[in-house]
Formats: sequence, C-alpha cells, structure tokens
Amino acid sequence: MQQIAFAAHLRDPAHAPAPEGIEDRRMGVYRELFFNNVEGLLAGNFPVIRELLGVERWKQLARDFYREHQSHTPLFPEIGREFLRYLQTRAERGQGDPPFLPELAHYEWVELALALDENDLANIHAVPDGNLLDGIPVPSPLAWPLAYVWPVQQLRADFQPASPPEHPTFLLVLRDRNDAVRFKAIDALGFLLMQALHGSESQRSGRELLRQLAQANSAENIEAFIANGAKALDYFRQCDAVLGTRP
Repeated sequence: MQQIAFAAHLRDPAHAPAPEGIEDRRMGVYRELFFNNVEGLLAGNFPVIRELLGVERWKQLARDFYREHQSHTPLFPEIGREFLRYLQTRAERGQGDPPFLPELAHYEWVELALALDENDLANIHAVPDGNLLDGIPVPSPLAWPLAYVWPVQQLRADFQPASPPEHPTFLLVLRDRNDAVRFKAIDALGFLLMQALHGSESQRSGRELLRQLAQANSAENIEAFIANGAKALDYFRQCDAVLGTRP
C-alpha cells in the first residue's frame, strides 16, 4: 500500500498525499526527479511541439500526461507512443489543444520509431537493378507512406493554422542503407503506390500494380498513369524506399 501511495503522490502531489513517515523535503526530491525525467524524454521526442506551445503550456501538458495516462509499457523508448495515445484521448475529450497536435506528434514520433526499427535492409533479398515494371518491386519495410490532414512539416510557433488546408499532406519517411532517417514530400500517386507496394497487391509486377491503381482511380489515360508511376518507382529505388525486384 505504501508503494501505491508513493506512486500516486508522485503523479499527482496536489491531490494524493505522500505516505506517512517520509520527510517532505525527501519527497520533493523524488517529485522533481521523476517528473523531470519524463518531461525531458518527451521534450527530446517532441521538440517542435515544445517550441510551439511555449514553456508553460508544454510543462502543463507534460504534467497532465504524467498524472493522467496509464502507460501500456514501462520501456522508456516507448514513451513517445504512449504520448501519442494520450494526445488522441485528449482530442476525443475536447481538451482544447491545437487541433493539429495529434498529427504533429505522430510526425515527430516516426523518426524515433524508424531509428529503433529492428529491420535490416541487408537481410532483404532483391535484385537492385531489376526492371521495376516487368518485375515485382520489393519495398523497404523502413519506408512508410504517411498522409496527414494538416501540413505537419510546416507547423511552428509562428505558423499554427486554425483549419486544415484543402489538400492533405503526403510524406514518405524512410531509413536508408546508411541508417539515416529522412522525410520526403510525395504526391497522391506516390502515396498510393507505396501503400500498394506494402499491401496485398505487392505480389504483382510494377506494371500490373500501376494498371490496377489507374483503374481503381478512374485514370483517363492508363498508359500515361503507368509512365508516371514508373518514374515514381525509379525515384523510390534511388532513395532506398524500393530495394529492387524480387529474385
């Protein structure tokens, strides 16, 4: 029971009394140490949000997370994912946060997520210079196509739009063969293509896959669609999002 009371007090000292018999000065050391550790981890993972909100609002958000959120894991590298869950819950409750905050948090989190991903491109078999139209393209598991309602890559302290733009933002985040994590802007075709490469359609040749996408999206000129898709496949290969073709 004392451990439960101790943890409850650390999370919410204003409403949960400290266990009896412990000097408040000592409890103060623990209160500061535990919260600062959590806040520091969050600040390292979400520097844009911290700058955008300012010191006071950021610390209040971190303290709310520390007090309210029941984490699904004790692992420090997973604290970013837990923060994402918490922000989504706050958005559903209507806490008054900027409406773009969950998407911005996800945008910041994916860099760490990819850096920690255990996939190794050296272990994936592909023909690097294979024909991407006639062969079956092999996508990198470390290349994630992302779609956001908000222009997450542009958000900053002096640019916080009240409503989203007319068109979504499409991004490709990837970890290349040198283990560098990079973000690249892509168009709707690139997003659909990368999604398809990672999906069940990935058993098809590049040409078949593009033809299927053209038909699904009611393209007026299927051959032109395929030609543009071939350029996108070449671009993805150059940046290690596509590793080549299946042997």
